[in-house]
Amino acid sequence: MRRGVPRGTSLLAVAAASVAVIVAWGEVVHARAAIRARELPSPVAGGRAAVVVLGFRNGGRTANRVNRWRATIAVRTARRLVSTGCSVSIVCSGGAVHGPVSEAQHLRDVIVGPLQWNGPVLLDEASTSTWENVRNVLPLVDGADSIAFASNGLHAEKARMYLGRQRPDLAPRVIATDDYRLGEHSLMKPLFAAVGLRKLHVVRSGSQTHGTAG
Repeated sequence: MRRGVPRGTSLLAVAAASVAVIVAWGEVVHARAAIRARELPSPVAGGRAAVVVLGFRNGGRTANRVNRWRATIAVRTARRLVSTGCSVSIVCSGGAVHGPVSEAQHLRDVIVGPLQWNGPVLLDEASTSTWENVRNVLPLVDGADSIAFASNGLHAEKARMYLGRQRPDLAPRVIATDDYRLGEHSLMKPLFAAVGLRKLHVVRSGSQTHGTAG
């Protein structure tokens, strides 16, 4: 007598395959964003560099997983720049939008704490959107020879587009961040890929006003 397949095995296999496809799609979208960023200029060796890390909504008193990820990208990028002889400042940007502590402070706590960055850290604690992130850090990055935006690749790409609209003269100074690692936070990447692609489409189409810019 042939032993049957356990009930539910086929459904589990389909579900597992579906999850694998979604995760792989998220990886591909972020990898492509990283490839596009390779077309950006190289950092000015020995120059001044500013790494702007964009905060994510954070309701608690400690940094959430997304802000820890973005802080990691910022420090990873900053250390790469230091290795080329650059003088690097990290700029943490984000207000207290969803909690008692600003996103910028959450980022700083991770950067100088667990990640042990001992270089300069500047804060913008007023911004409530990506458009404001870019606008409010302008006085802090204006003197830099190289400017990097640290977040997931699609969000960073949107910030670079906003900088090009707000200060076209600074656009040639923008460099890539070290934001893509295969398998790093893979389960979050599909969501950020879906949201990021939609928002990039809106920005490119010109249908988003400054007042609603996210």
